[in-house]
Amino acid sequence: MSARPRPPIVATIAATDSGGGAGIQADLKAFAACGAYGVSVVVALTAQNTRGVRALRALPLSFISEQFRALDEDLRPVAAKTGMLLSAHHIERVARELRRRSWAPLVVDPVMVAKSGDRLLAEDAIDVLRRRLLPLAAVVTPNWPEAAELAGLPVRTEEEALRAGRAIAGMGARVVVVKGGHSPGAPVDLVLEPTGVTRLLAERAPGRHTHGTGCTFSAAIAAFLGWGLDPLVAISRAKRYVTRAIQEAPGLGGGHGPLEHFPQDWPRDPRQPLPAGAGGDIEGLPDAGPGLHSGPDRG
Repeated sequence: MSARPRPPIVATIAATDSGGGAGIQADLKAFAACGAYGVSVVVALTAQNTRGVRALRALPLSFISEQFRALDEDLRPVAAKTGMLLSAHHIERVARELRRRSWAPLVVDPVMVAKSGDRLLAEDAIDVLRRRLLPLAAVVTPNWPEAAELAGLPVRTEEEALRAGRAIAGMGARVVVVKGGHSPGAPVDLVLEPTGVTRLLAERAPGRHTHGTGCTFSAAIAAFLGWGLDPLVAISRAKRYVTRAIQEAPGLGGGHGPLEHFPQDWPRDPRQPLPAGAGGDIEGLPDAGPGLHSGPDRG
């Protein structure tokens, strides 16, 4: 039996979630489930549970820079993701540190509103996110409301989601995943690459235990990019992982409950094949195996 390779170091740059279902706590669990070693830069603290966010506390900009310096000296990441960044000043500082240290590839999850409806990003920070962070992104993962905010366009249909995704790609992100969970119909994710568009269609998972799906999805993409998978294959495998995590949600909490971040039989080594039926029947996905190709011709 071959020895398991050394795991890639992957960073989450985000806020905490005291309920453990989203934010840095969810990211670190997803990294571990996907075979990566997770490290973190904490930008803000939240007091929250499955019912909502009770309080937010931003950390000093100087302390954020200290965390970047500490990790750059030792345990330097080979991939990273951003989550909730709270304010324009915090986005500016994070973007400056990322440019200085070249932690890449970078996945940007443009978190704006919590599942409970609580606002997590100041409105004056959206333009800074567009100008400073999106040009650094290998992958950006907005849902429909976030895509509408970033693009400044309405998103009520799949056609409008595609138009918004193209506008976001024009801001510098190399791959845009417009997640379709807010669609009134089938939840179609649109993956926009320079070579074309891929539609990822999965069955909508029933129930309310979906807290942290966006954090978990973007963290899994970052982990698989850290392993060296091509972007579409990383997105494919992350989609299947999150679908499985929703299917096996433990049913905790009285509100929007957390996922099961360690699904049964999910392989931590991405070289290993996925268990039969992992992630359900998802149309439009390339092989979710070792990722030695960039997926089918999508024209």
